[in-house]
Amino acid sequence: MKGQDADYTLLKTINAKSYPAWDAAMKGVSFSVYPAMPASVIGIWTHGHFTKNKNLKRDAFKSAFAIGLALATTSALKLAIDRPRPYVTYPTEIIKRDEAGPHSFPSGHTTAAFSTATSLCLTYRKWEVVVPSALYVGFVGYSRMRLGMHYPSDVLGGMIIGIGSGFLIWSIDKRIRKHHSDLKSKELSP
Repeated sequence: MKGQDADYTLLKTINAKSYPAWDAAMKGVSFSVYPAMPASVIGIWTHGHFTKNKNLKRDAFKSAFAIGLALATTSALKLAIDRPRPYVTYPTEIIKRDEAGPHSFPSGHTTAAFSTATSLCLTYRKWEVVVPSALYVGFVGYSRMRLGMHYPSDVLGGMIIGIGSGFLIWSIDKRIRKHHSDLKSKELSP
């Protein structure tokens, strides 16, 4: 199958050869995802608290919901699809440089990074947030392949789930706010 061949070929290219310093840096990038999730939510809420901005506080809760939804979706898909890690399927071709559970699709680290970054970008909507966030999540996705943990399609799946969860939660919140606004308008009109 051509799609699977391209998936494997790209992974093999990214994963090839050992560069100890680079590989250690990529492990650090991967590791940073899980503390970044709560730090971003707490950061948004704290910013809202100290500036007395209720919208920022609400965005912190939306971020938490988006990240939770993304991770729950990814966990369910990992169990349902049960795709083995690339280093398991290709033990002599793919170099394993990290530890992880048995399921490959979709990438949990990538999902977490993209849902966190999407929430930050939807909250602040400034290039000073968007550009560093985009660079960071790109490195996270790359790191998962470099470390031999995921195929490119796993990373793409995580990216779609992460971005999608952020936009879904923001969209639901927008509809809830509109509904409340419409109800208030009806109450105020004679």
